[in-house]
Amino acid sequence: MPLFYQHNINESTKLAVWHIKESEDFFLKKVSLQRSITHPHKRLQHLAGRYLLPILYPDFPLEEILIADTRKPFLQNEKYHFSISHCGQFAAAIASNKSRVGVDIEMITPRIQNIAHKFLNPLEKDFFNDDYKDFLDQWNLKDKVYTEYLTLMWSAKEAIYKWHGDGGVDFSEHIQLLKFTSIDNNEEISLPFVFTKDKIISLSVNAKFFDDLVLAWVVS
Repeated sequence: MPLFYQHNINESTKLAVWHIKESEDFFLKKVSLQRSITHPHKRLQHLAGRYLLPILYPDFPLEEILIADTRKPFLQNEKYHFSISHCGQFAAAIASNKSRVGVDIEMITPRIQNIAHKFLNPLEKDFFNDDYKDFLDQWNLKDKVYTEYLTLMWSAKEAIYKWHGDGGVDFSEHIQLLKFTSIDNNEEISLPFVFTKDKIISLSVNAKFFDDLVLAWVVS
């Protein structure tokens, strides 16, 4: 069973990542397709994400999942708050019976540099300062670490966007990192953010690296 990662965040919130190696038939034994998805791999991702929810909570009512106008899946009775993400051969899910949650999983690729201007504000660009770049240049690590930093920031902001769930969020304006924590690929990272759409809310985003993956989640 390719349960790639599992984490009981607290007494009411659980998180897991699935490495997709199965065919659709494997997932369809427990999960039904609730909307039309024509691309085979996207169907697999969709099924794997929902397959994780009863692993987190065996009584999770998959058949009661609805889709909001913002495309956020939810339960009408809010028995559980949950969020799902997928990329490549991986799917992630987080669920809580008390708190709003958001999760995102991303592949680390240099392509992220092409869209950095869309989600970083000027202060966040400065966190990766010239002194830091010069130090990394000595070890030929600048591009690698910068790509990791950008992917971490994108994934963290995506997790917050999913936590919010109502759309209309400007990633550079409404989601701002307060202080940068150095990247340590071996440990869980905690990043302090402020969410400023409608009202100011302080949020802590946790993240973890797995080789060429970044996983980020928020609970509040």
